[in-house]
Parts: sequence; structure tokens; C-alpha cells
Amino acid sequence: MRDDGRKLVQVRGLKKHFTVGGGLLKKSSLVQAVNGLDFDIYAGETLGLVGESGCGKSTTGRTILQLYKPTEGSVLYNDVDITTLSREGLLEYRKKMQIIFQDPYSSLNPRLTVGNIISEPLMIHHTEMGKEQRIEYAKELLSQVNLDPGFVNRYPHEFSGGQRQRIGIARALAVDPEFIVCDEPISALDVSVQAQVVTLMEELQEKMNLTYLFIAHDLSMVRHISDRVAVMYLGKIVEMADCDEIYEHPQHPYTQALLKAIPEPDPVYAESHPVQPLEGEVPSPINPPSGCYFSPRCPLAQSICREEAPVFEEKAPHHFCACHMV
Repeated sequence: MRDDGRKLVQVRGLKKHFTVGGGLLKKSSLVQAVNGLDFDIYAGETLGLVGESGCGKSTTGRTILQLYKPTEGSVLYNDVDITTLSREGLLEYRKKMQIIFQDPYSSLNPRLTVGNIISEPLMIHHTEMGKEQRIEYAKELLSQVNLDPGFVNRYPHEFSGGQRQRIGIARALAVDPEFIVCDEPISALDVSVQAQVVTLMEELQEKMNLTYLFIAHDLSMVRHISDRVAVMYLGKIVEMADCDEIYEHPQHPYTQALLKAIPEPDPVYAESHPVQPLEGEVPSPINPPSGCYFSPRCPLAQSICREEAPVFEEKAPHHFCACHMV
């Protein structure tokens, strides 16, 4: 925790279900994308959220921001339950909470100049600013993300993926937010560019006292940027602890499997420690298994795991886990 231990975001019993299919002769199905989350994000910290594709990470981030209305549960921002606010009431909190999207190619409007893209949020949240003021501010923001201020009159197609993501970061910073959901912001970028973007985000966090929810697949990058890490599986958090603790002493079998699947760059070490890919497929969120959701793939599973869902509880100081076998 990089601040005073203040809980900026408190997620309680959060669920988000989607209805899919259905029609004249077909029955609709319920996708349980997020299925009961309880966690806190402290002011000034970076909470990493990791897990396989389709486990509900992005849905969690967007539901916290109220881009999706939750099916159940609450999200408290500075002790205010923002899930109960009207559209007008939520507008004030839109300034404080922003998002950096995964795909820098589809998240920028190709018909707008960079200056208009960055300054567009100001038209809603700072109506007192004129057009010239907004463009000048956009130039300042471009400088902050290490881009040439002269780019304000260019269009997104004129930039590389890394440059576009920096423009997306500048847009998120335009309204001076406190909390940013980083929805896999580096997964679409070249490896050589990923480190530059992450370093930039760390510098901005220090400079502007930002709080991040950093969603990613890359476990090594998550370890680099995060203060704490939450591991998600099929809509539930199965383990959460301080970053070094979860990498050095993983308790949940799923977390252990994720860490064993990381490729080892040292060829000598890799030969004696081969990658152990996780077997089996993630169950469908339309029809999740009974008991522990990980039990069909878990090498330690017993009968209780298939019958009773484990409680997410503190197994060691500040180390939370949901597993019968721990």
C-alpha cells in the first residue's frame, strides 16, 4: 500500500450475469461472468487481477466503473455506494474513475484528431473550458505521456500501437482521475513496447497519486507493477495476497498451476524444470460445476471439493484463499 491505508474502492458481493441466446424457439441462458466478489483497493496502490481468458477480469473492471450495471452486490467509492446512484449522480464519479482499454486500435475514434480525442472528456466534465483551452491542455497531456504536443492535429491511423496506447492513457488522465482500471493495457503491444508503457504508468502513478486495478495475463509484468495480486477463476477470486507473497508462497492449486506455466528464459534451468501446462478446459460460466469451480481440473480435489464451495478466507496474515485443501 502506497498511501495511508485508506480503502478507496470496496467491492462487496459483486455479481454480473448476462442473458444470452433466446428467441422464438430457443431458451435463453444465463452467463455467470462475475459470481460474488469481495475485495478492497487501497488508495495509491496497484492491485493486479490475473486469470485465464474468459474468467471475468474485464467484466469485473467494467462493473466496478458502472459501465455494466451489477446484477447483485455493491461498489463503494470513498464509502459511497455508486451502484445506487442515478445517471446524474454518477456523473461526478466519472471524473474520478477512468479506464484504459485493451485494444489501442479500436478504442480511439478514427474520425477525430488526437487533440479532440484527448479533450473530449473535458467537454462533459469541464464545460467552462473553451476549445482553445482544451487543445492546449491536450498538448500538455501528450507531453506527460512522452509524445510530441504537435501531434494534436494528427489522426489515430498515423500512430503505432504503443503511441496509440499512450494517447489512450492521456485521454484517461484528462479529467484528473484518482482511480484507473487498466484493462490489459499492454497485451496488444509488442514486447519491446510493453515495458515502456508500464514504466510510464508507474511514473504517472507516482506523480499523480493514482490507484490502479491492473488486469493482465502476463504474470511477470503483474509482479513488476503490482502491490497486491488477486487470482480469478470462473468469476470468483480464489487467492489474494501481497505480490511477493503470492509468487513465492502460492497456496491455491490454480495459482500454483499458473506460476508453473510461466516459460523460463534460462535454457539450463528450463531443461530441468519443464513448463507444466494446466490440463483441461475452463468450465462454461453458463453451467459452472458444483462445489469448488476448479475441482474438475484440480489434482488435489476430494469429494468435499465437488460438493461444497470453499470459503474465501484468511489462511495466513493478509493472505486470502478459497480452498478446502489449504
